Amino acid sequence: MTDAISLDADARPPVTTPPVTTPSVTTPAGKPVRYRLERDYTELVPVHVVWEVTLACNLKCQHCGSRAGRPRSDELTTAEALELIDHLAALGTRELTLIGGEAYLRRDWIELIRRSRQHGIRTGVQTGARNLTDKRLDEAVEAGLQGLGVSIDGLPDLHDRVRGVPGSYDQAIDALRRAKARGLAVSVNTQIGAETAAHLPELMDRIIEAGATHWQIQLTVAMGNAVDNPELLLQPYQLLDVMPLLARLYDEGQARGLLMVVGNNIGYFGPYEHIWRGFGDETDHWNGCSAGQTGIGIEADGTIKGCPSLATSLYTAGNVRDMTVADIWRHSEKMSFGRLRDVEELWGYCRTCYYADVCRAGCTWTSESLLGKRGNNPYCHHRALDLAKHGLRERVVKIKEAPPESFAVGEFALITEAIPGAEATPLPVRDPAAVHVAPRERSAAGGALPPSLKPCAACAHYIWPHETTCPHCQADVAEAEAGRQADTERRRALIAEATRVLGRLGVGA
Repeated sequence: MTDAISLDADARPPVTTPPVTTPSVTTPAGKPVRYRLERDYTELVPVHVVWEVTLACNLKCQHCGSRAGRPRSDELTTAEALELIDHLAALGTRELTLIGGEAYLRRDWIELIRRSRQHGIRTGVQTGARNLTDKRLDEAVEAGLQGLGVSIDGLPDLHDRVRGVPGSYDQAIDALRRAKARGLAVSVNTQIGAETAAHLPELMDRIIEAGATHWQIQLTVAMGNAVDNPELLLQPYQLLDVMPLLARLYDEGQARGLLMVVGNNIGYFGPYEHIWRGFGDETDHWNGCSAGQTGIGIEADGTIKGCPSLATSLYTAGNVRDMTVADIWRHSEKMSFGRLRDVEELWGYCRTCYYADVCRAGCTWTSESLLGKRGNNPYCHHRALDLAKHGLRERVVKIKEAPPESFAVGEFALITEAIPGAEATPLPVRDPAAVHVAPRERSAAGGALPPSLKPCAACAHYIWPHETTCPHCQADVAEAEAGRQADTERRRALIAEATRVLGRLGVGA
């Protein structure tokens, strides 16, 4: 262990405890604190911060992008870490997630939780849960920890193999139960790889039984250890089977008290987009990579990025030992790329996509890690469906290894081929000018509201507000909306009549 982790209390410089504060902005009822408000975009508020507090880890995950294991040689001292939390609070951060490596292998992790909670910041920990003892849990709860997310990547055999430690599945499930018994909000994070889909239905049953109320789903990305083990990666065309499965499990889970929350590389704009993002509000949808817009990623040595998963070599915006996090946030070019990027940097299929201006090629981490250049993302449900209509599919093949560093990327070739047994036809030539819309207006702070789309009442695919005919199903947009409104009113009338009749009969009184 390094000195940054094992400092004796006597050796630490004195730290002044800040006054208790609470966030000045509240989110709408029923929405989590990380729900983005208009002012978060226009005023550039780093709503959610994910902080790798140490790279030390006691698992050996085959898909670990950061290649965690040993702590970094120069991880922040306690004093530096506590001061960083103070600065994040001043910027308006409402949620802080501590990760690793394994966060509780950092000796002062309880102090970080306590300081974050003193500022009124919602504080959670994401963990593999190996050796997450009762003592560690109790200390975290006493310090104010509010949520615990446990990583579980399948049923026992698959999970233990991918995580590299026999028995890690059992410890993860046990940690969920013990956290739930202590009153914590408990969630599960599952990475979807080539073998995962078949495990998801039974895994959902098990995590509900263990007490989970939220289930975050994301795709395994070609970074770090995952490049060394490319057989773990889902192929893009497999989204055609995975996305309907996720939609079914979403509905089933919701009926059983489990909310599926999709990660930033799940989507985009297929027929299920209206259920993924808005926590029940279909007016909310994917609106592009949030790196540097409403989110910050921090590495254990104080390196700041717009997203914790982005390649360090490409996206380091600064270090808190050299400048304040506020200055990095407001002025670093590597931080602001997500605010300024437009369709001109897109390429391949994404360049002429109907959703280019709002999606901007989806998750930057996924596309850049895979193809060595952001702006073209094959892990898109809308894209996979469009290709399939023409008898085509995409798959990826590794062509370049990743270096041994944390967050290192290799390179994969993207191959478009005929679906076996299908008749392939060329994709239509699309004119970018015909689908792209006007640039967004920016505030004085440099932020901008993302575009707002609406779902077609006939097919549920999102469309631009100016459309009169749905480009996906060719329905008359106004007529379809009028029909939906009429159906809604009929249902309301039937419910009201049933309630009146039952009331007269004394049912439910």
